Amino acid sequence: MRLEMFFYFDGNCREAVEFYAKVFKTEVRNLMTYGEAPTDPNNPIAESDINRIVYAGILLDNMTAMFSDLPSSSSFKAGNNISPTISTNDKEEIRRIFSELSEGGEVYFELAPTFFSELFGMVTDKFGIRWQILFYEEKV
Repeated sequence: MRLEMFFYFDGNCREAVEFYAKVFKTEVRNLMTYGEAPTDPNNPIAESDINRIVYAGILLDNMTAMFSDLPSSSSFKAGNNISPTISTNDKEEIRRIFSELSEGGEVYFELAPTFFSELFGMVTDKFGIRWQILFYEEKV
């Protein structure tokens, strides 16, 4: 199991991730805009979000720091834009963690398959922390 961090921005993610890559002497990995992501007819991308970053990452030793612009329709508040992310290759453990974090909290995104993970969900726990939980199979 790995604990990583996801950082959210309001349209300036590309600038931020390039800045952090320079600071930590690493490279930006897997940068993708909303316009480049697979389409979902149930969640169309607003024209204003096409060039926003849906995902980028930088490797910091054994941890990946992940970055994304929130959609322009989302409420963004600087300082509340960091989300701890738990990734593991044990789907039952994902379900258990998600269920326990949900108790007294609020499910933001039910556990479900996505284009980037076989099982992914987001939940805000009873203390107000928004967690991302995902299946991650490490490639050797």
